[in-house]
Amino acid sequence: MRITYDREVDAAYIYLEDPIPAGAAVMTHVCDAAAAAGSIHLDFDGDGKLLGIEILDASRALPATALASAERLYSPAGSRK
Repeated sequence: MRITYDREVDAAYIYLEDPIPAGAAVMTHVCDAAAAAGSIHLDFDGDGKLLGIEILDASRALPATALASAERLYSPAGSRK
């Protein structure tokens, strides 16, 4: 398992399969934003296997220790990864 974090867009990704092959995530389930402390998207493969979890507003939703240990990603201001 690997966690990446892009501080500029405050987004984290938890890889349950690493790497995720291009095109492997064929379905994304968006979790109820009212029930979560951020926007959470679950990526699944064609067999329904959970590949990864994207967390927007990650600094609100994840413990600081998780973000501190995450691999840092950097994107140009205003773009999304």
